[in-house]
Amino acid sequence: MPGGKPDPLIRHKHGSIGASISRIDGPLKVRGRATFAAEFVHEGMVYASVAFSTIAKGRITALDTKAAEAAPGVVLVMTHLNAPRMQSMPLFMTAEKAGGGDNLPIMQDDRIHWNGQPIAVVLAETQEQADYAQSLIRATYESEAAVTSFATAKAAGIEPGMFMGQPLKVVKGDPDAAFASAAVRVDHRYTTPRHNHNAIEPHAATVAWVGDELIVHDASQAVSHTAWSLGHIFGISEEQVHVTSPFVGGGFGGKCLWQHQVLGAAAAKLAGRPVRIALSREGVYRLIGGRTLTEQRFAIGAEPDGRFVSLIHSGAAAVARQNAFPEPFILPTMSSYGSPNIKLDVEVAYLDMLANTFMRAPGESVGTFALESAIDETAVALGIDPVELRILNQPEQDPLKGTPFSSRHIIEAWRAGAEQFGWSKRNPTAGKMRDGEWLVGMGCATATYPYHRMPGGAARITLTKDGRARVEIAAHEMGMGTATAHTQVVAERLGLGRDQISFDYADSKFPGVVLAGGSQQTASIGASVIAAQQVLVTELLKLAGNDSPIAGLAPDEVGAFDGGLAKLDDPSRHESYVSILARAGRDEVVAEGSAPPPLETMHWSMHSFGAVFCEVGINVVTGEPRVRRILASYDCGRILNPKTAASQFRGGIIMGLGLALMEETQFDERSGRIMNPSLAEYHVPVHMDVPRIDVIWTDIPDPHAPMGARGIGEIGITGVGAAIANAVFNATGKRVRDLPITLDKLM
Repeated sequence: MPGGKPDPLIRHKHGSIGASISRIDGPLKVRGRATFAAEFVHEGMVYASVAFSTIAKGRITALDTKAAEAAPGVVLVMTHLNAPRMQSMPLFMTAEKAGGGDNLPIMQDDRIHWNGQPIAVVLAETQEQADYAQSLIRATYESEAAVTSFATAKAAGIEPGMFMGQPLKVVKGDPDAAFASAAVRVDHRYTTPRHNHNAIEPHAATVAWVGDELIVHDASQAVSHTAWSLGHIFGISEEQVHVTSPFVGGGFGGKCLWQHQVLGAAAAKLAGRPVRIALSREGVYRLIGGRTLTEQRFAIGAEPDGRFVSLIHSGAAAVARQNAFPEPFILPTMSSYGSPNIKLDVEVAYLDMLANTFMRAPGESVGTFALESAIDETAVALGIDPVELRILNQPEQDPLKGTPFSSRHIIEAWRAGAEQFGWSKRNPTAGKMRDGEWLVGMGCATATYPYHRMPGGAARITLTKDGRARVEIAAHEMGMGTATAHTQVVAERLGLGRDQISFDYADSKFPGVVLAGGSQQTASIGASVIAAQQVLVTELLKLAGNDSPIAGLAPDEVGAFDGGLAKLDDPSRHESYVSILARAGRDEVVAEGSAPPPLETMHWSMHSFGAVFCEVGINVVTGEPRVRRILASYDCGRILNPKTAASQFRGGIIMGLGLALMEETQFDERSGRIMNPSLAEYHVPVHMDVPRIDVIWTDIPDPHAPMGARGIGEIGITGVGAAIANAVFNATGKRVRDLPITLDKLM
């Protein structure tokens, strides 16, 4: 069974895993030689510009495109009147390889479903010509009554939320009665706003039809899903679609399949020329979903000694009917603390708006804000240190499923973090620490994110006669160091040097359906390479023959050492890969394996945890909040590469700073239009906003995860919002329960 036996790499170290290696793609990027989606060039290529609707619901009654068509350099104007006939986009999770961000027909009729929906695509010889011509298009609409107010949507009726096919509702015991009779009760409402994706690289694709084959160079974290889905949309086989995505300038859940790739392919088909479609920053806000707003209630009932007797986490989120993806904010409460009585419930209200989607740590990022703020409020009510209250309520087994934890060392993380941060210097009385005109406070919060490994992983290993290995897998590199870390892992697993490994990825022609999402890619790649190596070892033992030192050995009796295979309990029985292939007269051996289903998650409760500590200063004159320092202590299993891991943790923490202090999509509830679709108006942290960030970890392997490692891409953002809010309370005595924490809430 997967996870039943620890991965041998946990026990055997040859020096690659755990080494701080710089990213192997770094030199290409700093020299400008890394080709991103909007940098591929095809002969005869034209450039696309998209026009967006300005109403939330209704139909197009007229489209005047004459001026655009007559503009210099224009090749084509595509609208619903001349677009190729296409099937609706397969919505993500409705099939194994479905990847669509919404399920609407794309430019197939005159219907408008949200303010910002594409209504026309202009192709021209240059991007500037396309953008100018697009500005000349004039649309006339017949508006219909649209639901664009969250209050109106809730009044019209809320429905149970669903996430990944499961209801977002769990009840254990009698939480309402236990809360009513609890000695100490805390019950508050917390809200979080909409957030938009703002990767450095806007969404883009370069698209070409070669005969009946569709070639797509995409900025994607789901190449296999995109290939299958585009095949469905255009009525061709998956094999006729070739998607590559060698470099992605940030994804975070937003770089999957949206309408722009489909529009680019349709326009290329119609014009008979390759198309580059690169969304403007505003275009990303109009077309690409982000995080939806939430209203959360968190109630805690506790005994006088601090032990929880009831946890209630419920509330509502806004969703669009073309996606119906609620923000699953109850997820962190499922595993963080023990209580005999728990109630979790997410309900949804439907708005006529852009479909929302996954955004770094969907659910956990905003759910930990409510959860960990409420924990802090309970600590204040009890007069107990917030760290000690969290440690006191650690569960011995999964609070809901009752399964054992695969590996849980959060108490060690709390103790180490508190010591290094200097938590003992915190004044528990709010408003008592001061530095000139700055009030100073400290806060903390738990970080958490589950271990995931999605089905469909597969990999191919090609071992050549010169002792080099090439791994091919349809995985992704979005800046997190995938290629680097897995070059280290493969080198360790095959007993080769890192310079003998080539790790090739992000091509739909490669094996595997590996989504770069849910912090699961490392586990999926790891399990896939294990499966391929098992096939490879079996084949090598066959090729070795009777004259080999490893003759007669079974696959489970050998391991990879020093560029070859050796008997596990007798390393002197060793033969190199070069020798095996030379004797067999082979130039190469190719082995492909598929990872088993992720059954480990059925037998163990598998999560990463962390302890986030924060110090803030609040200016008594202006009300300005400023984070002075952060330390985060993580328990994420084995760390494969400390250098890239620290960057991942810090990047998530910085996104948490934005979530806490500034990020907010301004949504006009009169028209359903996003009002701040640019980085001038939608604020994200800049260098001056980022304080010193220290990161430490336990580095204790999880015996049931490949390589002993759990994902680290998303846990960094979790807990940060609450840690900052709790520090603000400690500094000022003001409890902010509505993000972002802007200075007007502190004056």
